[in-house]
Amino acid sequence: MKLTRRTAVLLTLATSLTPIAAFAQDSVKIGYQLPLTGNTAQYGQGFHEAAEIALTKFNASGVLPVPVEIIYEDSRSDAKEGVTIARKFVDDDDIVGVLGDFTSTVSMAAAQVYKKAGMVQLSQSASHPDFAKISKWQFRNITTQDQEGAVNAAWMIEKGIKKVAVIAEQTDWGQSAANGFVEPFEAAGGEVVYTEFFNRGLADFRSIITKIEEHEPDAIYTGFFYEDGAQFLKQVKQLGADTPVYSTSAAYNDTLIELAGDATEGLFLTATFLPSRQDENVQSFVTEWKKTHDVAPGQFPAQAYDAVNIMLEAVVRAYPDITRESLRDAVAETTDFPGVTGNTSFDDNGEPLKELTKATVSNGVFVEVQ
Repeated sequence: MKLTRRTAVLLTLATSLTPIAAFAQDSVKIGYQLPLTGNTAQYGQGFHEAAEIALTKFNASGVLPVPVEIIYEDSRSDAKEGVTIARKFVDDDDIVGVLGDFTSTVSMAAAQVYKKAGMVQLSQSASHPDFAKISKWQFRNITTQDQEGAVNAAWMIEKGIKKVAVIAEQTDWGQSAANGFVEPFEAAGGEVVYTEFFNRGLADFRSIITKIEEHEPDAIYTGFFYEDGAQFLKQVKQLGADTPVYSTSAAYNDTLIELAGDATEGLFLTATFLPSRQDENVQSFVTEWKKTHDVAPGQFPAQAYDAVNIMLEAVVRAYPDITRESLRDAVAETTDFPGVTGNTSFDDNGEPLKELTKATVSNGVFVEVQ
């Protein structure tokens, strides 16, 4: 049997494990707070499905003599609910670590509880620059908007783009997406000629698009998720605007193309996950995902899949003396984890060390820009 690098690592670790009697619990329990209802439920549901794929595969491997359980709680993308869940998790002595939440706002609110209690929190999607700065207990495996913004700024400058209009959703994440781009773009000599923030779920972008065109930018930089992205791109095409559009990895999802069709052609964006990559672990995940979906997984399920596997690998390293402190330390020791979103390591501040891919939509599919 050919072993993947990750499986080989886990099996090597497993050979040194103490017998099951040394571990008091019948299972290792991890909490996962995520939106399963509400207006961002599609993301939380994707996280849940990806987590179950990872967990099922892990438990079936027999790497540990006890199973790992994930306890899911619905935060509804509400900060107050996220804090309530965090308190519930830290009050459960059997839970040794936590995954989530989805938005930076909820993740950062819950982080205050985990910081005080001393429980590791690994978010698959909280990209606000301040999240991992909260304490030594916060980690993320998604790149920040400062990282993405800098890559996009350099990319656009290299292509001769000097004047840019910026639009982003009116959230903490949207603000960080805009700021993460504007600062390095202006530092490199670029000019932001127009800035606009919109409420998530906006149905009509036409007035914003008209104002953008009046300022005659060389390109548009956007901070939105695929639902708003589809609406925006369709209306850009309807109005006959031909200004190039750049975006962040939040817009990456095959459903964007499904919703907006040929209006997505020529969209440029950064990403950490492309399902077309032929890496064995990528194709294994895509195959499992497509058993219950018509389209390939987007970046967010892929981020969740990697986050769960990073936590599971840390559980193996900490076993059998798993405490909240030892699990935190095991997560911090993650080095070159071979995930579907690329290799992930953490720096001393819990920030991910990983590379971004430049991509575009060509002939109805996302392709890597070399």
